[in-house]
Amino acid sequence: MFSPVIIVGGGPAGSSCAWALRRRGIDSLILDKARFPRTKLCAGWITPEVVADLEMDIGAYPHRFLTFEVTRVHLYGLRLNMRAPQHSIRRFEFDHWLLERSGAQVLNHEARRIERRDGRFVIDDRFECEYLVGAGGTACPVYRGLFREVNPRARTLQAVALEQELPCEWRDGDCHLWFFHKGLPGYSWYVPKADGYLNLGVGAMAARLKDRGDDIRPHWDRFETRLRGRGLIDGGLELAPQGYAYYLRDGVQRLCLDKAFVIGDAAGLATRDMAEGIGPAVRSGLLAAEAIAGEADYTLETIAAHSLPAGLPRHILEYKLLGRS
Repeated sequence: MFSPVIIVGGGPAGSSCAWALRRRGIDSLILDKARFPRTKLCAGWITPEVVADLEMDIGAYPHRFLTFEVTRVHLYGLRLNMRAPQHSIRRFEFDHWLLERSGAQVLNHEARRIERRDGRFVIDDRFECEYLVGAGGTACPVYRGLFREVNPRARTLQAVALEQELPCEWRDGDCHLWFFHKGLPGYSWYVPKADGYLNLGVGAMAARLKDRGDDIRPHWDRFETRLRGRGLIDGGLELAPQGYAYYLRDGVQRLCLDKAFVIGDAAGLATRDMAEGIGPAVRSGLLAAEAIAGEADYTLETIAAHSLPAGLPRHILEYKLLGRS
């Protein structure tokens, strides 16, 4: 089966790329091992930049969407208010909506083997394309097969998280972030979602935990105790978080090799201060589409390495997360 462009992965990076290609009259095929809608562990925080990049009409978005005018930041006993609008969505709904909006053909297939034959990419002896886009997250086969040697991942950049999203009549409608509590090299979050959902999580740099003989689970337990003690969740609510890992941005050398591209978490583009991945995923998908259409080169220049505006706080967060400036 031939398609001019094959995108491996149907999350925000892949679906954004397909959407931008379709607007330029270029057909694409998305391969994903999951059937959408599917559960996706993620805090579901999206920035105004994501809304703008996707040209979202918030009023017409058909799923849960909640805006925080103020984000409550807890840092070394201080309570700070970040007065900049941010939003929360449920990835279960958001990703499926983006995929359907892309207009691309989607097939349920787990890509495994990628080869180059006669100027085309061949996937598992079944699919052929001229342009190949890796959007399959941290374990993307396009990264593993074509980009691992030119973009090796440093262990110091791996973030690990425990997280749970659940139906819950939340008691506080504000988003809360707790940084570096009890030595955590990261932060924990409490993110309400519209119409009775709540996302809770703890994220940290895996290497810094391991180097000091620490583990993320005790930090989750302390986080859960703190939430119950402050009355943010019901004392009888049973929690069962799940884990995942991904990489923060640093040392990315090549985003494009010949006519193959990596975008989003497949390229390791999560921001260095807040470890936020949706914004870089969407932006990189749009830029890859521009490159395929011959409109611009695909570079890192307009993909933000930080979530927060320039200034001291973001550099403090980056230093504390990575242990270096």
